Amino acid sequence: MELSERAEQWAATMSGLGDEHITVAHRDSHARVSVARVLDRRAREDAEATSLAAEATRGHGAGNRAIAEEPDRYRTCFERDRDRILHASAFRRLAGKTQVFIFPDDHQRTRLTHALEVAQVARSVSAALGLNLALTEAIAVGHDCGHGPGGHASEDALTPYVAEGYDHAVWGADVMLTSLNLCSETLDGIRNHSWSRPAPSTPEGEVVSWADRIAYVCHDFEDAVAAGVVTPEMLPEVVRARAGTTRSAQLHAFITGMIDAARETGRIGMVPAVAEALAAFRRFNYEHVYLRPAAQAQGTAVVHLLQALVEHYADRPHLLGEQRTSGTDAGSPEALRHAVTYVAGMTDRFACRQAVSLLDWDRSRLPRGIDV
Repeated sequence: MELSERAEQWAATMSGLGDEHITVAHRDSHARVSVARVLDRRAREDAEATSLAAEATRGHGAGNRAIAEEPDRYRTCFERDRDRILHASAFRRLAGKTQVFIFPDDHQRTRLTHALEVAQVARSVSAALGLNLALTEAIAVGHDCGHGPGGHASEDALTPYVAEGYDHAVWGADVMLTSLNLCSETLDGIRNHSWSRPAPSTPEGEVVSWADRIAYVCHDFEDAVAAGVVTPEMLPEVVRARAGTTRSAQLHAFITGMIDAARETGRIGMVPAVAEALAAFRRFNYEHVYLRPAAQAQGTAVVHLLQALVEHYADRPHLLGEQRTSGTDAGSPEALRHAVTYVAGMTDRFACRQAVSLLDWDRSRLPRGIDV
């Protein structure tokens, strides 16, 4: 098959251009950088010592990890954590997991886009306060990696099979991301980002806790408006007056409210008037979006489907692969734990496909919006 002229040009540059001294990407490449400005990890750690706020978390060497490692030549320990999470399958699978609407339309959020929006909000606050941006981003992009398919209903589905209960924050830090050997500060922020958990040990972790709530309240409402579930005019007066009716205005109000609170009190939080609007906004979403009858029916369908899958795999651990379950007896506590871990890692669509193919699941019982 003959290549088009454009394809031939593209193929001709795949190996780069240049001479024996350097390979460049473009024929007319001219970008330069002073060698004196190339900072290795130690130089960047030294820069953190003077550029960050006194209370900010500093990275040192390879970081405090469960398994000791050699430090990276250029990246700080928290930058390595962020990068590892971004390349992890647990993070990639968030693209196929529910935020609010199962199997969302093109412009509705997924768990992945939610994590990225949390990172943006958290970075905006941390940058203004002089906190560690790499740690902030690592916690933010990893904070929901423990979520199962089908949104928060997965926690209800999986809790009966986990002695300590299934909490996506704890599961993400202690199960889904353990293979990455992340720093203790990163894991702490992920484990404790939910407001029902103890406060994170770092200011960066507390910023992410707020950023998570700010992001989901604003974008879940925007998605619900686009879906015709609610309208901006339905928002409580305190929200419209103090945060506005558009996502950009609301994010600006809540982010500014956090920065102002830190400037006035030296603590991570939000000025009371704006926090009142955020609380009213969240209550509104619960009443009109998360707990509406269609959402509850969707959640019930998710619970039944995921529990059926867990019990199926627990009785047939060989289906999970020998590497995962070698020597595990069917129906044992170990088999059940493996089954929960496997099902929790599924995307929405994969879970539904498995139910149909393995359990002959009635398609009418699938969560609405799923096509299998």
